[in-house]
Amino acid sequence: MSQSKMQAAVWYAAKDLRVEQADVPTLRDPHEVKVKVAACGICGSDLHEYAAGPIFIPVGAPHPISGEQAPIIMGHEFAGEVVEVGDNVTRVQVGDRVAIEPILSPNKDGAYLMERYNLTPELGFHGLSGGGGGFSEFTVMGEHMVHKLPDALSFEQGALIEPAAVGLHAVRQSSLKAGDSAAVFGAGPIGLMTIEALKAAGAAQIYAVEVSDARKAKAEALGAVVIDPKQDDAVEKLQALSGGGVDVAFEVTGIPEVLNQALHSTHAGGETVVVSIWEGEASFQPNDLVIKERTMKGIIAYRHIYPAVMALMEQGYFRAEDMVTQRIPLSDIVDDGFEALLNDKSQIKIIVQP
Repeated sequence: MSQSKMQAAVWYAAKDLRVEQADVPTLRDPHEVKVKVAACGICGSDLHEYAAGPIFIPVGAPHPISGEQAPIIMGHEFAGEVVEVGDNVTRVQVGDRVAIEPILSPNKDGAYLMERYNLTPELGFHGLSGGGGGFSEFTVMGEHMVHKLPDALSFEQGALIEPAAVGLHAVRQSSLKAGDSAAVFGAGPIGLMTIEALKAAGAAQIYAVEVSDARKAKAEALGAVVIDPKQDDAVEKLQALSGGGVDVAFEVTGIPEVLNQALHSTHAGGETVVVSIWEGEASFQPNDLVIKERTMKGIIAYRHIYPAVMALMEQGYFRAEDMVTQRIPLSDIVDDGFEALLNDKSQIKIIVQP
């Protein structure tokens, strides 16, 4: 007899996340897959939704793809085991261990419709935009969103594929070539994943700009040269250390002043990649782009990159033991998860085990 109720973390409003009983979801489409969640990470965007949301969470009108609006189940960085498949599913079978690619984008018959499916105006995320989420015991999604985990990768490692995908997509979309130098502004989870992606891409020098002691230590352990903007002028220090500026800067903080630091840390002709999601406007002097022929570009999420992340993980990049600082049960997610991350910058990635 399969259970009909499960525990889930449900977002009602900013600062109102409730762990409560929810209905176990059922398959509604022959291309859907039901997953028993084994591990789900708490993401920076989850924190934004909790502290100052709604940002991606649909309120007042349902999301066009999920058909749901708040209250919604959260959690989009997760892995688990397939427990049921629709009649037309071909990518996975019951018993497979899978990582979830949570992007909601127009899809049909088990496949995304757009080549650059992360750029749809209807972009959403499973676990942010309705349709279920990883902070629950079970969740259902289309087979186009599941990727079979290699045997060598744990469920916890599988839950890190999503944030690693952001870092790898950022580096792959940049102009960085093997042997180049790079600066990463912000060494939270995505910043650290970007450092790992830069190592995989062959960056010869990697600098990390960060104020938190715990995060500075993590970045250094991963091989970055750390600059603390409380102690030094970050731009001057970067210009000096790199001999005139880095090839590519990655902005991963969402802080307006930091965007300017990133821009000024690159040499003439250099590039700044903006990775963070912003809560407000940021300004810069366009001449700082124009007169130095610099480039600035944005990236959102990832596309067609989970297989590459898993292959790099098998080589030893993006290791869970370097990123995960805490493991908690779902019942403790508010106090030991969200509040801990807001108040304790020594936490990097907290994994929830439903």
